[in-house]
Amino acid sequence: MAFQLAPTAIADGYRLDAHETVGSTNALAIEHARAGDPGKLWVVASRQESGRGRRGRAWATPQGNLAATLLLIVGRDLRVAATLGFVAGLALSDALDAVAPGARIAVGLDGGQSMQGGRFELKWPNDVLAGGAKLAGILLESTMISDERAAIAVGIGVNVAAYPEGLPYPATSLMALGARADAATLFLALSDAWSVAMRDWDEGRGLARIRKRWLARAAGLGSEVAVRADDRIVRGVFETIDEECRFVIREEDGGRIAIAAGDVHFGAVASAGAV
Repeated sequence: MAFQLAPTAIADGYRLDAHETVGSTNALAIEHARAGDPGKLWVVASRQESGRGRRGRAWATPQGNLAATLLLIVGRDLRVAATLGFVAGLALSDALDAVAPGARIAVGLDGGQSMQGGRFELKWPNDVLAGGAKLAGILLESTMISDERAAIAVGIGVNVAAYPEGLPYPATSLMALGARADAATLFLALSDAWSVAMRDWDEGRGLARIRKRWLARAAGLGSEVAVRADDRIVRGVFETIDEECRFVIREEDGGRIAIAAGDVHFGAVASAGAV
């Protein structure tokens, strides 16, 4: 099955640039923007050779996995556009529910107790988990293309056929979970779910709805966490995400701290201090 857009995505004006192999879908999307592309363009591949995650980390996309980037053109104020990562998480988790309703999920959160159920969860700020194991990652990148416009590349990588081993955290793939969906089937569902989630987001006016939906899928909500933010580690209980989608921790003394960026660890890893 070749990559294709859902009818809802086509009706909403999205376009498709599909490849078997690319260097990086995010990089290619930004190239399109600099060449004058108007946005609402999905750049998709079943293999990328130089993908990357947050903080420049490598993100492997072997043949059969999904690498998808949505190019959007927005105004110069990027604060609201930054919340598109939460839209992406919701759209992807909805798409996963659609293509893998019977997936076997029974993995612990960062080494914690085993969790049973068929629910895909969202780990702040940019991961999708299957019972605590990383299934997908999301990366937003931006660049100014004029004095008044910016290009946003919403990158989404999903372990469909394979997942990396030897990582400091558990990982999984749709195939390992028993799902039969391939990358093209998942992308078709993703393009549909994205259109629905974007209508909820409503150019940022519906962020409260997005936040509520995201919290309903949040991994580790109410549990002990450790967050590495810049050069320090903050420990406490994951209480919520605030109106700006920052990660809110309740510390042992009852104080609350909101974190805009950092690496989150749950359960046994947080308790052991191994971050």
